[in-house]
Amino acid sequence: MHHWSFPYPLTILLALVISFYVRGWLRVRKAFPRIIDLRHIAAFISGLVAIWVAAGSPLATMDHELLSIHMVQHLILMAVAPPLILLGKPVPALLLGLPQDFVQAIVCPLQRSDSVRRITTRIGDPMFCWFAGTVTVIAWHLPSLFALGLHSASWHEAESASFLVAGFLFWWPVIRPWPSATYTAGWSVPLYLFLATLPCDALSAFLTFCGRVVYPAYSSATPPFPISALQDQEWAGVLMWVSVTFIYMVPALVLTVRLLSPAGTTPQKAVALRLSPYEISRLQRRGGR
Repeated sequence: MHHWSFPYPLTILLALVISFYVRGWLRVRKAFPRIIDLRHIAAFISGLVAIWVAAGSPLATMDHELLSIHMVQHLILMAVAPPLILLGKPVPALLLGLPQDFVQAIVCPLQRSDSVRRITTRIGDPMFCWFAGTVTVIAWHLPSLFALGLHSASWHEAESASFLVAGFLFWWPVIRPWPSATYTAGWSVPLYLFLATLPCDALSAFLTFCGRVVYPAYSSATPPFPISALQDQEWAGVLMWVSVTFIYMVPALVLTVRLLSPAGTTPQKAVALRLSPYEISRLQRRGGR
């Protein structure tokens, strides 16, 4: 704890995001009472709290001493926080919760931009999202890049940010938050999640069974627990193996059960909340009264 200082900038930023989200939810509720409920709010806030735990809590001060703690950070930033935030339906709530002048000057022109629409389409491409998530995981665990993140505060922040962004990209085709296009539920999502476990399993198995310390910086570290660097690495590999398998395969199994059930034989389309810039402005004015 004596190495930890309270992260005021991060805490203030996350608190502002929560306040904008709640403000937007109150406005959405007036026009669309069932779009965002308490479950979505709990998921969204839990996702932001997870980011704080990974990047701002005392846990963040131990990642230079234990690879297993470093692995916990990566898992939270990529596999826990992003799906929780996306399940909270953040886009409509934040659009209506942000200051009206900002939305009219920045967000609405971007929403009408053809370039932004093409980017949104690319974000929804499962192949691109799978590739982005896989490359991020593998690249940052290469010894050279890993050491760069350990010895440079700027690179460490870039590493954490890339895991968070890759997490949002990876989970976007699974959760399909607005403004994703409507889609028909099918076998592509369980297959997508299953294939995503393969590179993580390979990396986990290598860390667990290679029999040598892959990242030399941890050999000279002084961990707060009586554990060797090799044991710590093995625990990190097992942690990644079990966590990724559980987090990815549980939703895949749930979707598989739904597809195999009688109701799953009928195509089910997700209903997207589509708000035009005019509707956003109208709801903002209504919420301000």
